[in-house]
Amino acid sequence: MTDKPVSEMSFEEALRALEDIVTRLERGDVPLEQSITLYETGAKLKKQCEERLNAAQMRVEAIRLSENGTPEGTESFSA
Repeated sequence: MTDKPVSEMSFEEALRALEDIVTRLERGDVPLEQSITLYETGAKLKKQCEERLNAAQMRVEAIRLSENGTPEGTESFSA
């Protein structure tokens, strides 16, 4: 895992770090205190990944299509 703050990680970096944490926790050979720290970090990484995915989904949903179905631009996403 990297020392980069979770908030500065790209989606791909956060996902890789989360997968690493899950693998380490599933092995079961991590001491309890370290497991708790890993779990807390994993929760932050999960949140970061969810936020990035939601932002990407909003961008995709905001793509306007022309009458023939081809993309013609984007519009602001409004919830």
